[in-house]
Amino acid sequence: MGVFEELRARGLIAQLTNEEEIRRLVNAGEATFYIGIDPTADSLHVGHFMVLCLMKRLQMAGNKPIALIGGGTTMVGDPSGRSDLRTMMTAETIAHNVNRFKEQMSKFIDFSEGKALMVNNADWLLELNYVEFLREVGACFSVNNMLRAECYKQRLEKGLSFLEFNYMIMQSYDAYELFKRYGCSLQCGGDDQWSNMLGGTELIRRKLGKDAHAMTITLLLNSEGKKMGKTQSGTVWLDPNRTSPYDFYQYWRNVADADVLKCLRMLTFLPLEQIDEMGQWEGARLNEAKELLAFELTGLVHSAEEARKAQAAAHALFSSGGDLADIPTTALTESEFADGEVDIIYLLVKSGLCPSRSEARRAVRQGGVEAAGEKVTDTAERFAAAAFSGEGLVLRRGKKNFHRVVLKP
Repeated sequence: MGVFEELRARGLIAQLTNEEEIRRLVNAGEATFYIGIDPTADSLHVGHFMVLCLMKRLQMAGNKPIALIGGGTTMVGDPSGRSDLRTMMTAETIAHNVNRFKEQMSKFIDFSEGKALMVNNADWLLELNYVEFLREVGACFSVNNMLRAECYKQRLEKGLSFLEFNYMIMQSYDAYELFKRYGCSLQCGGDDQWSNMLGGTELIRRKLGKDAHAMTITLLLNSEGKKMGKTQSGTVWLDPNRTSPYDFYQYWRNVADADVLKCLRMLTFLPLEQIDEMGQWEGARLNEAKELLAFELTGLVHSAEEARKAQAAAHALFSSGGDLADIPTTALTESEFADGEVDIIYLLVKSGLCPSRSEARRAVRQGGVEAAGEKVTDTAERFAAAAFSGEGLVLRRGKKNFHRVVLKP
């Protein structure tokens, strides 16, 4: 099975143009391809992880990835999948996020010896002359066709800014520049980006002639991934300082039964034959598959050692014993105690189990909070410093979200 056939068997391909040529290039390891990511935060998240897995698969087959960081397009903001205008970011914030993305992507992609490139579209987009750009590029786009694109249609009723309206043209120009500079003929992205990528293909053909090879492939899970990675406590990040390895492990350990095999196929590098054998697993054996998924992905994002620690901590919690040292832990200082005590609402927010005090109160009232194995029913319940001695106080929100709180020495 070639890598193209494997991508299809794993459920990664939604639609594409020029299938035979893409199949030939990818299977021969001759494709130069790119995936763009806008640095809208200072860490990649689970949705990006799915993209990185695809890049890694194609690179392992000999193809050359270009990681395009959208330092320029982030100035505008992608309207796809959004109901409102994205908050404007400063150039300094974008530059900081670009550097963080570079660090994290290097864990997945081998950038040594010309095996891959990492480029920033700010290098060409921010240097453009507006009138010249309108004449040279804007003339290639039909407003009627653009308004029919899904990325714009869903925003027209609520309002689409002229700023965002330019995003498709800017992304298309990226494809054009990458083709000219690096011979990049293959665009990859989520199925929510289909219209934007087709715009790039058309721009290359309009500017460089019909013989220019520019193709498109989209990934089924990419846009779906934007819906994933959300927990009660917020987004699941790849940065261990924002989402601990234990919480990352637990996120994948708790996927729905119906999703575990799909995630194993799309995100892990386990052989398809091994995954197919799990198709008949039920009950406790299905939980084994979830543990395998969590272990494999935590190892990819963090390290094998962190995956082992996270798994051991999970076993310790759910078996009511063992070493709790590796579960997420927050240390309190004496200054955080009022009259020698601290309340449950403060603890839930401080630990990150709840994003706000109102959410913490709601969780307690609904009976979803435990402290030291006992259900907490009073939103005013308080704990003395002695409760945080030794191994600390273990909090639980819901069935599977744990956090340990200790007193800082």
